[in-house]
Amino acid sequence: MRFPILTPQEAADIFKNGDNVGFSGFTAPGSPKVVTEALAQRAEKLHEEGEPFKINIFSGASTSDRCDGALARANAIGIRTPYQNLPDLRKRINSHDAHYFDLHLSELAQKMRYGFYGDLDIAVIEVSDIKDDGTVVVGTGVGNVPTYASRAKKIIIELNEKYRHSLYGLHDIYLPLDPPNRGEIPIFKPSDRIGSPVLKLDPEKIVGVVMSDNYEGVKPFSTLDETTMKIGANVCSFLIGEMKAGRIPSTFLPIQSGVGNVANAVLYGLADAKEIPPFAMYTEVIQDAVIDLMKKGRCKFGSTCALTVSNAVEDEVIDNIEFFKEHVVIRPAEISNSPEVIRRLGVIAMNTALEADIFGNINSTHVTGTKMMNGIGGSGDFTRNAYISIFSCPSITKEGKISNIVPMVSHVDHSEHSVDILVTDQGIADLRGKDPVQRAHEIINNCAHPMYRELLTDYLKLGTAGQTPHTLQASLAFHTEFLSSGDMRNVNWANFVK
Repeated sequence: MRFPILTPQEAADIFKNGDNVGFSGFTAPGSPKVVTEALAQRAEKLHEEGEPFKINIFSGASTSDRCDGALARANAIGIRTPYQNLPDLRKRINSHDAHYFDLHLSELAQKMRYGFYGDLDIAVIEVSDIKDDGTVVVGTGVGNVPTYASRAKKIIIELNEKYRHSLYGLHDIYLPLDPPNRGEIPIFKPSDRIGSPVLKLDPEKIVGVVMSDNYEGVKPFSTLDETTMKIGANVCSFLIGEMKAGRIPSTFLPIQSGVGNVANAVLYGLADAKEIPPFAMYTEVIQDAVIDLMKKGRCKFGSTCALTVSNAVEDEVIDNIEFFKEHVVIRPAEISNSPEVIRRLGVIAMNTALEADIFGNINSTHVTGTKMMNGIGGSGDFTRNAYISIFSCPSITKEGKISNIVPMVSHVDHSEHSVDILVTDQGIADLRGKDPVQRAHEIINNCAHPMYRELLTDYLKLGTAGQTPHTLQASLAFHTEFLSSGDMRNVNWANFVK
């Protein structure tokens, strides 16, 4: 090999305090593993010696415990964007030890190229293969690799032997021109390939290669429970009804699905929904359920930014890689999440919410309006440009002490203008063509849990003025009551009547 082989510790020594660093990957797949752990150890040692050490991390989405987790525990993260999902980093963010700014996933690469965040000092890129001229086959998550590779002053490669050098042909690496020279992104169906199966790096930037042999560490999703199964069934029922009504073509449309147990339940529901023909996906992540749908012939093709699958399923994909090369393409985030392509293809967007209010606004990120959970991710990219935008969540959590349908969300990520359909385990609220009060009745009657319907209806009666009849002094009463007594059911509207 032309490039020097480095130990993880030797690679870690290249970083300086305050460096802007771009990490490959999108969710855990494709993100660095061994360099970041060594970097966390170096940070801890420097801190013990009284030396400051933090880096600013730009990724594709979340990473893994070996990256965000290790560096957060070492308090080695200064700035972090665009998405995260690990408890240790979440604690740093909510205590302001790490400065996190949330961002739509489609936007980071282009904003980096525009120079909005300064120079990029180092890119750490996981690959499955590398040639002496700097040509690489990246891992199972692309994220913003093309941009980070072009912008970085130095590149460190993690060569992951776990992929068995088998991934050539799985990727479609495409970098759009920047304004004012950008043309259309020429994707007209999910299976279109418009770029290259490889990424060509400047060999002069590559300072070394670190060897690894590591799984992504994606945990299997929880077993489907009654609540998630009901949500999945309700989403499928809605889609079938739209087909029968002629509002979705009989050939169906591409699907996007967010990450998590509820999203996984919806996908498993599609396996048994025989009224829906085999379909394609244009999405940001492919989970275990999608691989199962592909094997059953229910999902005929998937365009994605990452294979976010469990270790056992990743092994299965690599063992049957030729089959999956015919059914999967992995793209950069600004292509997988491109608003232009999403709208052109007519993607049906299915995302999850922490809570929704009775007027159709969605909180995806902040618990009780203050504590960051994960981030907005790509949900905004899809929901604002979707053919139909669907959000789902359980109607209650914590054995009914929390209603996920509230008078007013404590933080707004997706306004009422971006939400067509709301689904819970209780039912389906079709918000299309309805004014705020009509939406409120639709959501209360169809999505709220019965134990909260009277409370929500009485809140609506408190308001008497305006198109959206909020009573501002009472609008966050569900949240303040939970913070006070631990149970939203204890709200007493009489306390808010003059």
